Amino acid sequence: MAKTLLRVRDLRAGYGRAEVLHGLSLTAEEGQVITVIGPNGAGKSTLLNALMGALASTGTLEYAGQSVALSSLEERVMQGMALVPETRALFGTMSVEDNLLLGAWRQFRLGIKDSSKALNEVYMLFPRLRERRVQLAGTLSGGERQMLAVGRALMGRPALLMLDEPSLGLAPLVVKSIFATIAALRSTGVTILLVEQNARAALEVADYGYVLEMGEVALHGPADELARDPRVIETYLGAARKKTEA
Repeated sequence: MAKTLLRVRDLRAGYGRAEVLHGLSLTAEEGQVITVIGPNGAGKSTLLNALMGALASTGTLEYAGQSVALSSLEERVMQGMALVPETRALFGTMSVEDNLLLGAWRQFRLGIKDSSKALNEVYMLFPRLRERRVQLAGTLSGGERQMLAVGRALMGRPALLMLDEPSLGLAPLVVKSIFATIAALRSTGVTILLVEQNARAALEVADYGYVLEMGEVALHGPADELARDPRVIETYLGAARKKTEA
């Protein structure tokens, strides 16, 4: 039976006096892909920033059986949490390989010297990055930058990998490749919390899903069940279908 890696209860967070998350609760089991879908402004990115410690929040936040509600961002990274932000946040004037090696600082701090092994694993996952390893990150295509951002996060061997809109701004074929990679990562044992507007692709790759609306969980359940839910189809999948058929 899978163990619970992340348990969130009554999470509240926002910006200044504007509360964005209103008592949100969710759970992520070890080795699962959990997706959070919803419209713009629903609070999806706010959720990830609060979980990572980049944004102040209140509520119960347990990771690997321990409360991390008072832990700093750096402490959460050291405990095995990683976030790939929507902006990718790469060092554009540094090479692909140097960006990746920076991602191994957690392992270095832990005294684990396996950066070469981790680097090879990332290159196996993203062969394009091996081809571009001496190229400046700022000259990469959108899809390559997303691969690099994910690869850099994996260099620290996180137990929980949080992805914020990984398909944003990418061509359909690249999106397909990115989601295939997310599916492949499941076999490595890493738990993935995937925030996405592309509800169809997210639900296809996820084990469990949450629908976030106005800072609250409107629906949740196994991903395949959500994909068949009339409310989800009408609001999130129907529009995508009509756009594809147009």
